Amino acid sequence: MDGRDLVRSVKAVGSVGTAQGVRTVRAAWRRKRADASGLPPRGAERARVPGQVRDVEPAPGGGTLRFGRAELRIVVTLGGAVFWGWDGAGPEPSYALAGPCPEPDPRAVLEPDKDGGWRVVAERVTVVVSRHGAVEVLTPGGVMLRRDLPPRWWEPVGGGPARWMQRSEVSADARFFGLGGRASGPRLRDGSYRLWNTDPGRSFAPGDDPLYITMPVQLVVADAGTHLVFHDSSWDGTVTLREGEEGAGSGHDRAGSCELRMDGGPLRCWVVVGTPARVLLAWSALTGAPALPPAWALGHQHARWGFGGEGEVRRIVEEYRRRGLPLDAVHLDIDHYDDHQVFTVDRDRFPDLPRLAEDLREDGVRLVSIVDPAVKADPGNAVYASGSAEGAFIRDASGRLVRGVVWAGESVYPDFTDARVREWWGGLYEERLKQGFSGFWHDMNEPTSFMSFGESTLPRSARHALEGRGGDHREAHNVYGLCMARAGYEGVRALVPEKRPFVFSRSGWAGMQRYGGTWSGDVATGWAGLRASLSLVLGLGLCGVPYSGPDVGGFDGFPSPELYLRWFQLGAYLPLFRTHASIRAGRREPWEFGAEVLEHARVALLERRRLLPYFVTLAHLARRTGAPYVRPVWWGTPEDRALRDCEDAFLLGDGLLVAPVLDPGSDRRAVRLPRGRWYDTVTEQVYEGPARVVVEAPLSRVPVLARAGSVVPVRGTDGGLELEVWAPAPGRTGGGLVVADAGDGWDEPELERYVARWEGRRVVVRREGDDGVCEPGRPVRVRGLAGAPGQ
Repeated sequence: MDGRDLVRSVKAVGSVGTAQGVRTVRAAWRRKRADASGLPPRGAERARVPGQVRDVEPAPGGGTLRFGRAELRIVVTLGGAVFWGWDGAGPEPSYALAGPCPEPDPRAVLEPDKDGGWRVVAERVTVVVSRHGAVEVLTPGGVMLRRDLPPRWWEPVGGGPARWMQRSEVSADARFFGLGGRASGPRLRDGSYRLWNTDPGRSFAPGDDPLYITMPVQLVVADAGTHLVFHDSSWDGTVTLREGEEGAGSGHDRAGSCELRMDGGPLRCWVVVGTPARVLLAWSALTGAPALPPAWALGHQHARWGFGGEGEVRRIVEEYRRRGLPLDAVHLDIDHYDDHQVFTVDRDRFPDLPRLAEDLREDGVRLVSIVDPAVKADPGNAVYASGSAEGAFIRDASGRLVRGVVWAGESVYPDFTDARVREWWGGLYEERLKQGFSGFWHDMNEPTSFMSFGESTLPRSARHALEGRGGDHREAHNVYGLCMARAGYEGVRALVPEKRPFVFSRSGWAGMQRYGGTWSGDVATGWAGLRASLSLVLGLGLCGVPYSGPDVGGFDGFPSPELYLRWFQLGAYLPLFRTHASIRAGRREPWEFGAEVLEHARVALLERRRLLPYFVTLAHLARRTGAPYVRPVWWGTPEDRALRDCEDAFLLGDGLLVAPVLDPGSDRRAVRLPRGRWYDTVTEQVYEGPARVVVEAPLSRVPVLARAGSVVPVRGTDGGLELEVWAPAPGRTGGGLVVADAGDGWDEPELERYVARWEGRRVVVRREGDDGVCEPGRPVRVRGLAGAPGQ
């Protein structure tokens, strides 16, 4: 027995409360015993490197290179993405990919290179493999974007999964982004980042790592170009980054570096090269188009753990209506369940939930339900009985049910890596739909189990189906939330085929955008938490997950009126705009913070409602192109080094630049502008970029600037869609895309293209289509004319 674990167990019983404390102690010891007996000891290992290349076998798009002690398969696909896998690893099976591997590019041919190496030359990329197994990715002009050194494996002498390590080099000016949801960023500084989805068990802020969503996806931005790299292994691992330095030491550049260490899984990699927009388009093609949320899910949503009951929900919705505050959805947390048991209702607090949902819907407000994966291990629990009959729950290496502890007490966990279990679980949402719920947020699906010591998750030895291949939790852990999201999304779609499902998930992995989005999890209440909120949304967008947002106000604690308002103003420009808080925290309704905050919050809410057609357009564009709604300011000009270091502002689509206030007591702030002309959307003052400018940021608003020439669809005073056009700079043209979709069905709305240009002394807007150019057919309002020529 480990003495330190015994001390932790005693403390857990004393601090958490007798019943739940004892459960967490039992769960921790069960987990420790399960892994001690279910996982073989590591023992002695043999180190291995590829050796020298011996022969090659060309194939469409590339071929196979055989080294002395390893084998490398490399393929350039028709879309320009590059795949390579060591020791027979292919693109499939993969939880990240949306479908079969893309077809190889027949024009890409494996051919000899200098010094005994080989290369594959394609239209958008050149891949060079040295005779010792180093892999270089170059631009068509021959500039190196990354160089992966020969990998190293550590193989157990007695058999079992091999650990591996891959070191890479990038240019000295390169900057790293991505790796899932990271509180520090969005630019990733020097340090180590763990690849293991983790519930921190408390509110988090910058510096806390890892969090709920980790994924081995990096976006690397450098002068020579942008590339995305994805190592397709779901095992536990660590990424250690070090930025380069120009002119280091004796005047020579020091390359940036990345070291990836994985506890197992295949060593296989995808690389996509191009502009940020092209890279995310190709990434979306590989891993799946982002799910399209219903239009109402792009409005304001209000949640709380601890609403109390139906009466309080009705009172809050009525207060929103009475005060003229737009509200689109209310979320019910675990306290609406019967004894915290999933797919149940506390009839004392919510005696007629379907009637409540119907009444709210008449006011334009939907109900959204939390869904946790853990099922109370009680024979009287209908879900437990049904799942037991299906054989749906995870077992250990000895065949016993794996039990953890969550809100409902001793619980079991469905194996979402089994297609049969996903289908069973998806059918359970019928109960939620009958209760009147329109959407679902998945929580606790890292998965989490409360423990008095050790990791708060399932034993690593727990067995999983892994789509029939079989394996354990070491491989399944990081994809557990992704597979649960798939089960929920596909289940709801089958039950209500005429409507788009609305599902968002606290945990996930590469490809999770196919089934919805995510939110911040339990972000700390404080200015650091506010800053972390923006980092998470930006970083996830660059990993292909465009729909996300924070708990506005922070999950726990009591935000000051100023902090709450600045968070609320930021949230109004993020895809998921949701206020939420813990049962232990202060209220999050705008009127709880005084008359001044209420009035300013109303302005932010009305502006979000006015911009709803723009958010709908961005959602459709994300589905078609993979481009996130919220983009770093360098999105269109990644070669601008000053913009690569800007982390306190963002682009909302192509047309708007939002500069939130992230520090207390600020009524002005500096903004780094990309090149071109920009207008303050309130004062219409003109700014010219690239430049660093100081703008007014009174408590009543955060600075939002519009790009000259942009066409932004907005909600007019009559409720219809109108075009807000910002005057192009003299001698320039502008334009924009509009998708008019006000529903939640599957009809494919038309993509409208508009062009704005000067004709004499006025701005003219035309719609371009396959049949030529015509009048817009929508109301047009031109702004920014005060600074126009001749005005």
